[in-house]
Amino acid sequence: MAPFVRGEAILKAVLSLPSEGTFVGRVWLPEAGGPGIVLVENGTIYDITCPAAPTMADLLEMDDCVGFVRAAEKRKLGSVDAVAADTIAGNHGALHFLAPCDLQAVKASGVTFAQSILERVIEEKAAGDPALAVAFRARIEASIGGGLRDLVPGSPEAMALKQTLIEEGLWSQYLEVGIGPDAEVFTKSQPMSCVGWGAAVGIHPASHWNNPEPELVLFVNSRGDIKGASLGNDVNLRDIEGRSALLLGKAKDNNASCAVGPLVRLLDESYGLDDIRRSEVELRVEGSDGFVLEGQSSMSEISRDPTDLVSQAINRNHQYPDGFILFLGTLFTPVQDRGEAGQGFTHHRGDVVAISNHHLGRLVNIVLPSDECPKWSFGVRALMKNLSGRKLL
Repeated sequence: MAPFVRGEAILKAVLSLPSEGTFVGRVWLPEAGGPGIVLVENGTIYDITCPAAPTMADLLEMDDCVGFVRAAEKRKLGSVDAVAADTIAGNHGALHFLAPCDLQAVKASGVTFAQSILERVIEEKAAGDPALAVAFRARIEASIGGGLRDLVPGSPEAMALKQTLIEEGLWSQYLEVGIGPDAEVFTKSQPMSCVGWGAAVGIHPASHWNNPEPELVLFVNSRGDIKGASLGNDVNLRDIEGRSALLLGKAKDNNASCAVGPLVRLLDESYGLDDIRRSEVELRVEGSDGFVLEGQSSMSEISRDPTDLVSQAINRNHQYPDGFILFLGTLFTPVQDRGEAGQGFTHHRGDVVAISNHHLGRLVNIVLPSDECPKWSFGVRALMKNLSGRKLL
């Protein structure tokens, strides 16, 4: 990966972790030729990889993973600042940050906020053409207005609105999952395919209308227990998905198509589900053309509770033996014009995207075409061989 040459004001803040909390993650250990599980305390990174917790999935299966982490034998690896510098420089021969998930399935929730519901409908009606989006946005907002904001999905009121919109010719498959009883929960990408803090995040080169999606990401074990949270960028290719919802795989699952990090904050006495429900997720995009985009997503405005989304993902009908991570969706959809009036926002090569929350730190990535991002080559088979060779299995 080419080194970062811009966005230094953003990157100087490194991970921006709060002073309290239990933070764990993953780094590449050069001497082991594979990943390690780490604890981050007071700006220092400690290796806690052991046979009891060779992977993040194993750690989160423990009933008391917080107690285990706090009592674990730890080996000092270095400072957060030093590891961050090597990560930013693309020095893959050195200790560097990885996405904090490993064996977990990578799942995502769609259209979980009123504004994102409207924008998905607009994408569909505009057939992925940003030039048509302005007219459709005005028509749909005139018909629905703020009527979605306080609706409980699946409620009698939501079903009554559904019938009205059908009669007006405005019903959409996105409204079905937005206000109907069943949430949209889809597979974003494959286990171990996520990129982490400081890496390049990829945009399919066929896409010309796309944007970041700043989200909270839940870490859930095989029993459906929410064990921690992180930040994520569920990159959205608006033109490709807008052409057809059946292109969701092409729009969502590409090389380096989602970022997670910087670390996982485990649920403990200092951080719980109510903190997640009240979270504000902030976004800043800084382009080499001088363009700056800022926004935020408020979890207090989500239409489905995080525990409801988890229960719709894992239940008697669908299990995840290695656990899963779940992107919770975003309120934020950029409509600010970057260039020609009416064309809205789209990424440019080299954009620096920073997603932050005061409980979870800051996730920073640079945007490149997906075919220029480093190829994903270290998968589950490679991990199992590596851990076996290290006598961790």
